[in-house]
Amino acid sequence: MSRPIGYYVHHHGDGHRQRAIAVGQALEHGATLLGTGLAGRSGDLPVVELPDDRLDDGFAGIDQTERPASLHYAPVDHEGIRQRTALISRWIAEERPRLLVVDVSVEIAMLARLASVPTVYVRLSGKRLDKPHLDAFRGAAGLLAPFHEALDDDETPDWLREKTFYAPLINGVGATAGQIEEDVVLVVLGRGGGVSDGDRWAQAARAVPDRRWRVIGPCTVPRTLPPNLELRGWVDDAATLIGSAGIVVGAAGDGVVSAVLAHRRPFICLPEARPFDEQVSKARRLGSLGAAAVSLDWPEQSVWPKLLDAVRATSAWPRELEAPCGSERVARWLEALGQQTTSSRSHIA
Repeated sequence: MSRPIGYYVHHHGDGHRQRAIAVGQALEHGATLLGTGLAGRSGDLPVVELPDDRLDDGFAGIDQTERPASLHYAPVDHEGIRQRTALISRWIAEERPRLLVVDVSVEIAMLARLASVPTVYVRLSGKRLDKPHLDAFRGAAGLLAPFHEALDDDETPDWLREKTFYAPLINGVGATAGQIEEDVVLVVLGRGGGVSDGDRWAQAARAVPDRRWRVIGPCTVPRTLPPNLELRGWVDDAATLIGSAGIVVGAAGDGVVSAVLAHRRPFICLPEARPFDEQVSKARRLGSLGAAAVSLDWPEQSVWPKLLDAVRATSAWPRELEAPCGSERVARWLEALGQQTTSSRSHIA
């Protein structure tokens, strides 16, 4: 029986889990997902359910205590972290994986490397040039970036780019969109940013009353709901709605950006605050390529008509954002890398 490929899934936001399922199902022998809150949410893939490692309800990915310079998150005397480390180590010892994809955690990457397992580190957007990230990148057999190479941060050094397998649209394009609803402004809200303020979207809708505003994702109900604003909450057909919208408004997370680029929709990007300037970096690259109208601050009510006019004026699609994509391409790369690392007798750098 072939030695398995593992996929560690971070539990902040939902993009990590969606990527893991798409890639795992495309692998010839599947993958085992390791993470928190995966039970019943892994498609048909096997799961190693891990105890929660959070100190409270929030999670910024970096603890505030004194710690070794090569770590981000290592609070002491935390039972959840003790147990998840033990479970991962036990799975490694029993299953002898040929590869572990880490999406994302420098600590899990280091644990796997100490346990003699080659890693593929998922390299997210932003300025991730701090010591913990660089150590994880150097120790990995390969790096997987779930975005177009043209969206990489300008400060990314050449050696990191050369080690990276760029894989936009890992989750695919989604269902084919129907007829474009030119008068619809679709607001896409994700899991990673908390609950959005519905009163803000009500102000935006009032600023452009000749458009139908449709909000999907977590959003509070505004005190007064304008007639041209619809709150749909969570939906199962987000990609289809994105593909048929006249204009899309959203943050700079990989999910919404990938769907917008796949369907080539006019995009107003409002990046959210994230560690390492993840969303700001990507938004700036989108803006510089002409793929989005970008506002780093929340637009005043009077600014919304100008933003919609600006994004409607964008006609030529950036050639830099045309690239092969899909989970099948990632799966073939991982299988080749896994074969290479297990058959080689050389030490993994």
